[in-house]
Amino acid sequence: MSAAVSSGGTPPGSPESRRIVLLRHAKADWPQVSDHERPLADRGRMDAPVAGRRLAQAGIAFDLALCSTATRTRETWKLVVHELPHRPRTVYEERLYEASLGELIALLNEVPDEVGDLLVIGHNPGMHALADALAGSVEGDTLSRMNRDGFPTSAYAVVGFSGPWKTLEHGSGRLLDYCTPHD
Repeated sequence: MSAAVSSGGTPPGSPESRRIVLLRHAKADWPQVSDHERPLADRGRMDAPVAGRRLAQAGIAFDLALCSTATRTRETWKLVVHELPHRPRTVYEERLYEASLGELIALLNEVPDEVGDLLVIGHNPGMHALADALAGSVEGDTLSRMNRDGFPTSAYAVVGFSGPWKTLEHGSGRLLDYCTPHD
């Protein structure tokens, strides 16, 4: 993941704000396959494009998307990306599957500084825990809504922070937005 992003993004060392969007995969089905291979359910195939449209309306131009290698996250991403105005570089990252909070933060610390806005497509409890842990401050009632809703499938949180990715840690961000597919 150390390759530089060729277009867009925040210049290295820039004090500009960065944004991380933490997207939980859409609703998955429960067929007789391993957890890693679970596909999306019909509802998930309907909700994922809704999340994509809302992300497009938010106007965030992602420089990079990190997506878990699980079938349900890859299927979610394929449906979300069709709704975005441009396709960011995508890295399918094994470490997102069943990652602990510490592992997720370590993974974000590896993001190249050329990346300004990042989309992470992953799983719970990781996405919820990461949004909660990074939020040193909050816009309005965003945190209480997120904790009340419990971060359902196809939900996403937007966290802003300044500085290099390697400095991202507990409490260093600001929870800017939280959205569920049925808001």
